[in-house]
Amino acid sequence: MTMPFYVSPEHLMKDRADFAQKGISRGRPVVAVAGRDGILLASHNPSKALHKISEIYDRIAFAAVGKYNEFETLRIAGIRYADLRGFSYDRTDVSARGLANAYAQTLGTVFTTEAKPLEVELIVAELGEDEPSDVIYRIAYDGSVSEIHGIAVVGGSGERDTTQWAPGASLAQTLVWALGALQGSESEPPPLVELEVGLLDRRSDRRRTFRRISAEELTEVISQA
Repeated sequence: MTMPFYVSPEHLMKDRADFAQKGISRGRPVVAVAGRDGILLASHNPSKALHKISEIYDRIAFAAVGKYNEFETLRIAGIRYADLRGFSYDRTDVSARGLANAYAQTLGTVFTTEAKPLEVELIVAELGEDEPSDVIYRIAYDGSVSEIHGIAVVGGSGERDTTQWAPGASLAQTLVWALGALQGSESEPPPLVELEVGLLDRRSDRRRTFRRISAEELTEVISQA
């Protein structure tokens, strides 16, 4: 009679964590930076068809790194969650905190019960009425949630400089910090034409505050830094 194969829970969780971290580290990082004019989200993404940054709801944005098919499924689920809650209750009841908790439950359940964890790391950002009320959440592959103040980076390998952030920065300055965080240990920052950049625009008078920033506008904004 053969003995059943046994793996301790600690060893199993470590193997799953190592597997997820390895997959996430292969992706180009995504950064979110809060500033006077809103919350800027940026990533080096040469693809024009596959987005890593997008709108979820009126004042909420989503960014992710890792396996595209996995985080795209989560993005769509987040939109459905927000739409259903806004329709059932009120648009003001849709919050980044609720969305981050929903993502955390999904990622945590998959990490502990499924054969393979999701190789994704997420950012959920919500624009407040003023900069101190902005909210940025980082959700890891295992469902852990961190509330970040100022600047958050997910994905990539190596250290990312987030120490330069200070409150009250202009859009141009937040873009400079985002480029610095994306550059990491590389000799040069990514070309502006290969950046995917979105902004939760505090200056907008529309209910939906998210907009994409083109390479032409990025060039104009960076010249003001």
